[in-house]
Amino acid sequence: MKPRFEGRVALVTGGGTGIGAAAAARLRDEGALVYVLGRREAPLDAVAKATGAIALPADAADPAAVRNALARIVERHDRLDVVVANAGGFGIGAVADTSDDDWRRACRANLDTAFVITREALPMLIESRGAIVIVSSIAGLAAGPEAAGYVTVKHALIGLTRSLARDYGRCGVRTNAICPGWVRTEMADDEMRTLMAARSIPTLDEAYALATRDVPLGRAADASEIASVIAFLASDDASAMNGAVVVADGGATIVDVPTLAFADPSPR
Repeated sequence: MKPRFEGRVALVTGGGTGIGAAAAARLRDEGALVYVLGRREAPLDAVAKATGAIALPADAADPAAVRNALARIVERHDRLDVVVANAGGFGIGAVADTSDDDWRRACRANLDTAFVITREALPMLIESRGAIVIVSSIAGLAAGPEAAGYVTVKHALIGLTRSLARDYGRCGVRTNAICPGWVRTEMADDEMRTLMAARSIPTLDEAYALATRDVPLGRAADASEIASVIAFLASDDASAMNGAVVVADGGATIVDVPTLAFADPSPR
């Protein structure tokens, strides 16, 4: 079969690690010419070396930096077909414990990055009738404990997805969101280490097992599994999908929490 992205150009923000790096690898495997954008050069260079992607060091929340990065893409290829708005992080803490700086950092890292990159890329995407995939989270659907900034901005990303889909669908630009649950990434590993310290858990594997104890699949996803959903949403196979919010969480958000006390903890 012909690779789904042959001849197409894709840009992945937060492309140096985790889901972004996996998405870049998947899009490259399927024939795309991929640019990975992020603030840290070393991880971007590592992804570029491993996948054949092209590193674009820049802050996705900085309009001038994004315009410069997109100008490089236009100069080289005169097109852009796919944007994966994946940059994110920060926002841990309950409302009363969240400083103004922490709040602004969460908004900038998650929401501003997606807003700026999509706004600046829209003229190119309209021309190519391209696709946007915004990486939200199941934190965009429900609230976890003491993560007010992260929960709020991940909810906002779904609103951004729907606004883009509503306003630019008639221009041929499809915008969809993916909401992953626990995914084994460097960022999630750090959260697991916090859990390990709080519960005296000796290993990362055991911490992930506890965190996913009530997830129907009983495990965290691999970043490559999320990347496969991103590639689908960006491809022509999803040509009728616009404004969709696709959940990839192993079934976590279908669980009826008040009935957990009645659940048999043993695998069937």
